[in-house]
Amino acid sequence: MHDDQRRIYELEYPTPEVNGGSSNGPTLIVALQGYADAGLAVQASSDHLLAALDSRPVASFNNDELIDYRSRRPSVTMDKHHLTEMESLDLGIRVLRDTEGKAFLLMSGPEPDLRWEGFTEAVADLVEKFGVEHTICLYSAPMAVPHTRPLIVSAHGNAVDLVGGMFTYDSKVVMPGSASMMIERALHKRGRNVAGYTAHVPHYLAASPYPSATHELLDSVANAADLQLPLRSLEHDVARVVTQLSEQVDDSSDIQHVVEQLEQQYDQELERYLASHPQAMLPGEKAVPTGDEIGDEFERFLAGLDGQGDQHSVDPQGSDEQEDGDVDKQPGVSDDE
Repeated sequence: MHDDQRRIYELEYPTPEVNGGSSNGPTLIVALQGYADAGLAVQASSDHLLAALDSRPVASFNNDELIDYRSRRPSVTMDKHHLTEMESLDLGIRVLRDTEGKAFLLMSGPEPDLRWEGFTEAVADLVEKFGVEHTICLYSAPMAVPHTRPLIVSAHGNAVDLVGGMFTYDSKVVMPGSASMMIERALHKRGRNVAGYTAHVPHYLAASPYPSATHELLDSVANAADLQLPLRSLEHDVARVVTQLSEQVDDSSDIQHVVEQLEQQYDQELERYLASHPQAMLPGEKAVPTGDEIGDEFERFLAGLDGQGDQHSVDPQGSDEQEDGDVDKQPGVSDDE
């Protein structure tokens, strides 16, 4: 089995540091192209992260073992009578660092066509090798929802930290499988924390890029994994598309009627869901910290005060004195004053 997995992937040598010295393991984001990618949100999520953050390769998968080129033909560019470029189908894992230097892993590229079982076992082995704490698989599905309401990201998984107060399905759902779902199953069997996040994209916008879905997927990942991700450019894209959609809706009474019906259905379903899940977060809301989290933060605050007290002595009049007897200046006060 080890020989098979070595043919499936190759580790970068030397392997870069993947946890940045953190006591906890990194988060792995799985963004495979080709399945459940309404609004191109999954592909756009990986493209945005790779374009916005520094990254280094960790592992590369063997296309000849996993990709059926006849079903996924790479595009070829011909300039006059010369072949000048061919699309690269790169399936691999890279280590990235967020805007504060915290490391996380991203697996992106085309979903394998072949050897799903060998591929998922290889990914599970890499999760254990690099001590991954959380794995989050990204999906995006067309839904009967309006673009005029906050976009919902639903969650499923075995880890409370990853699912938390996010929207979840109440009923049994049967759907076509995917390589990402097989990864979820393999990690669950090994007792690893894993979850899947699905952006609910208006079905009439599923075939075109929909930046709202990309933004909400990455924002959900950032909240769950405590990552600082650069999303400002996506916010500009969201505002631009919202303006375009508003103009198109205003020009058609038929579209307005459809959107109004979807709004009513959305509002009714949301009200029903919140009635049975009072602790659920509304779309766009942040999780409210628990009492334990507030207590931990207060203890860190007090510890910081103690550390400041060790550096300075306080006189009876309340002014901080340095060891040489000089009195510290108050912030913002110059010598002239």
